[in-house]
Amino acid sequence: MSDLLDGLTPLRVLPKRIDADCYNRIRVRLLRSRRLPIRVTIPDHRGLEMILTHRAWLCLDAYRDDLPIISWSEFETKARTGLDEPVMCRLCLYHIHAGMIMGSALEALADCEWELVRH
Repeated sequence: MSDLLDGLTPLRVLPKRIDADCYNRIRVRLLRSRRLPIRVTIPDHRGLEMILTHRAWLCLDAYRDDLPIISWSEFETKARTGLDEPVMCRLCLYHIHAGMIMGSALEALADCEWELVRH
C-alpha cells in the first residue's frame, strides 16, 4: 500500500485540531507497533474500523465493504514545542454523516485497548 488515501475523493476537506492527549496516545501506539498498517476496531462505533499509518488515519465502515468515512492526515508536528500542544491536520470527510462521529471515533480509539482486526 503506497499511500492509504490514494484514489479517494473527499466530499469536504477541513483543517482540524486534534487534542494533544488524543494524538499522543494514538501516536505512541503506532510507534510501538512492529507492523504497519494497523487495522483496529473502534469501540462503541458498530462496524467502524481504523487503518492507521504514520502518515494517515482512515476510518471506514467494515459492514459496507470498507467504505471510507473520515481520514486524518498531514499532521503538523514540526512546529510543536511541547507534547501538551494540539496537532493541526487535514480532515477529509467521505460520507455525508461523517461529522457526527469524527470526534468520538478518535477519542474512543485513544482511550481503549486496541482490538486488532485480522483479514
